[in-house]
Amino acid sequence: MIATFDRSGIRFRYPKNWTLAIEPAPDDESGWTATIESPATAFVVLSLRPDAESPAILVDEALAALVSEYPDLEQLPQVISVGGLPALGFDVDFVTVDTTVECRILGVESPAGPLLILTQVGDFDRSPNAEVLDAVLVSMIFTEEESIDE
Repeated sequence: MIATFDRSGIRFRYPKNWTLAIEPAPDDESGWTATIESPATAFVVLSLRPDAESPAILVDEALAALVSEYPDLEQLPQVISVGGLPALGFDVDFVTVDTTVECRILGVESPAGPLLILTQVGDFDRSPNAEVLDAVLVSMIFTEEESIDE
């Protein structure tokens, strides 16, 4: 079964057995953070930050936070298309105590404002969840209309 996220003109599909939590951004009434977690350890985080100067700043802040926690991480710059818009960021690999983790950090200038997208999956549940995370990104579309998650 498939669920649909639809908020602030940002829409994508994700597995219905994944858990969705939405929190308002601390400093901006129109911003929010949505976390979609798999039953295992994979997850997607989207953070709409209309107050941010640019998506690139959000990406740099997220990468700096990871580097401070995992100084030996490997990072590869990425430019991809998400929902028909350019997404700039990094593919990041790091090792925790017990597993290797793949993380993708992307920034998009959505019609609603700067959007940070972070996906993460560890070796433990990489198959099939890495493909699910890619499918979430592929399903993403942006519209100018206001929408509310159902």
